[in-house]
Amino acid sequence: MTELLENYSLSTKPKKKKGVLQKVGIVGCGLMGQEITLEISKHGIDVVFIDVSESKIKKIMASMSVHLDEIIDKWGLTVSEKRAILSRIKGSTDYSQLKDCNLIIESINTKKRGTSYEKRQEIFREIEKHVSRDTVITSNTATLMISEISKVLKYPERSVGVHFISPVRKVKILEVVKGEKTANWAFEFVGRFATMINKTVINLHESPGNISTRMIIPLINEACEILMEGVATIESIDITMKEASGHEFGPFEMADRIGLDMILKMMDNLYQKFGDQKFKPSPIIILLVRANCIGLKAGKGFYKYEDGKAIPLCLKDLFSIELKKIIKS
Repeated sequence: MTELLENYSLSTKPKKKKGVLQKVGIVGCGLMGQEITLEISKHGIDVVFIDVSESKIKKIMASMSVHLDEIIDKWGLTVSEKRAILSRIKGSTDYSQLKDCNLIIESINTKKRGTSYEKRQEIFREIEKHVSRDTVITSNTATLMISEISKVLKYPERSVGVHFISPVRKVKILEVVKGEKTANWAFEFVGRFATMINKTVINLHESPGNISTRMIIPLINEACEILMEGVATIESIDITMKEASGHEFGPFEMADRIGLDMILKMMDNLYQKFGDQKFKPSPIIILLVRANCIGLKAGKGFYKYEDGKAIPLCLKDLFSIELKKIIKS
């Protein structure tokens, strides 16, 4: 029977077709990486993520499980759907597990301030060792240039810049950037991937910050200025912006969700690139990051997160004696 199948160019094992998306690899599975992983798996695509240790992988899987439970509690998902989503996700420390992936999304989160070009380039080189010639390699970055990251590749034409916006499951767009050497086939492949996960592609010319980050960062900075001037409280500013703009989150809520450490890096990168005061980090952002009050993932930022509730801090809390000591040290 096998011989007969072979005569008709068939096989007992399905062959991978070029240009067909069957599996996605994620390198770096922090909070954003987890959001991306869950969104891709939700649409029936297998995902393998790479992270630094087995203990970290267990924590990531547990975190994603909790995140899905929260969606179930809000009637946004069923228990069986949760099981199906998690069954399509595998974690590993071994880059060779990326070998069958058609698309790779680098989504690391470095704690170090400033650009992370060298680290991302190192990861791109490692990815390329393990994937096929036609695998598309992308970087999920808000402020860095894909042309600079991908210049270390043997085949930089396979690289594309992407930017998922949090909350990934609700934001229906994907910013997609062509690098200097990006080939049309790679760019179009990412476009088909976006369609598969129900995202609308926003095509961009390469520029740090794309659209979303260049708009969001000045908004957060201006909210900090209003707060420091004593015009209004954190809660009042957030409520006003949500009602006036129709956004799901106010600027402080948004900053806490993204992570104030990430916000600070974005501000540093944009200010370094453009030299415009609107991108210069607010003293409040610097102060909170130095105190490790970096938002939702740390349990405290502009809000304090306790028992599932977000409690807004007052200006006095932000400039407490403990924080002042940290700045002086």
